[in-house]
Amino acid sequence: MSTTPDATLDAPQAAAPQGAGVPAAQDASSAPPPAAAAPKRPRAAPRERTVGTKVAGQPAFVLHSYPYKETSLIIDLFTRDFGRVALIAKGAKRPHSQLRGVLQTFQPLSSSWVGKSELRTLTDAEWVGGMLPLEKTALLCGFYLNELLVKLLARDDAHPALFDHYVSTLNQLAHNEPAPIVLRKFERALLRETGVAADLTRCVETRSAVRPDVVYVVDPERGPRPGRAGDPWPRVAGKTLLDMECENYEDVATQAQSKQLMRFLVAHHLNGAPLNTRQILIDLSQL
Repeated sequence: MSTTPDATLDAPQAAAPQGAGVPAAQDASSAPPPAAAAPKRPRAAPRERTVGTKVAGQPAFVLHSYPYKETSLIIDLFTRDFGRVALIAKGAKRPHSQLRGVLQTFQPLSSSWVGKSELRTLTDAEWVGGMLPLEKTALLCGFYLNELLVKLLARDDAHPALFDHYVSTLNQLAHNEPAPIVLRKFERALLRETGVAADLTRCVETRSAVRPDVVYVVDPERGPRPGRAGDPWPRVAGKTLLDMECENYEDVATQAQSKQLMRFLVAHHLNGAPLNTRQILIDLSQL
């Protein structure tokens, strides 16, 4: 299993666009007078790395895997208490290996490993069950989530809240909840957990509350400010920003604008690295 196409049915992006309309730009003369510029938002301090010698029974999901030598695999696991870890699954490609049918994406696992180096050795993995399989569009969205985690999460940084959100997101996709809304919530949670999500309720120039009737752009390193002529960033209504902050995606305009905004923000924090799954989803549909 490896990270497949960019399941971005609505994922932010660096590759291709997905349509989304936004209100017209606000004239610079109507923007509030610039106040003292808000200090650049610092990135979250790196979390403590947890590289243990022996771990047993850790909840986990396979994010990605690739062949290693003739009979083994290297797998990227997303674990609840240790974050993203790299493991060698020795003999996993052998026909009669107990691991062969277990190390599949989107299957909840109980995993165990040993080792002190960055690349440790998987000693056991058991399927836990309790989740419906992902199919069709939901499956592509799942691969999109995995690709985001592989590319945006540092190894060995624990994110238990994000792990729980990932489980919830997979369940929502499996139960056919609207993919665009489910993905927007996960993208926002991912940026928040990694310390790069701006407060969408405050203008960075004036520190005043975002107004629903004003058109804004979002500086990916600082936050929202009123849009001006010539801004290259996506323009979004203040109402969209407020809706996103409280996870209210009922408004179709909010859905369209948040898709464009999150595509832009994720692309920025990926430093231009393409998302393969997103492009496939874009090619297949315009969710």
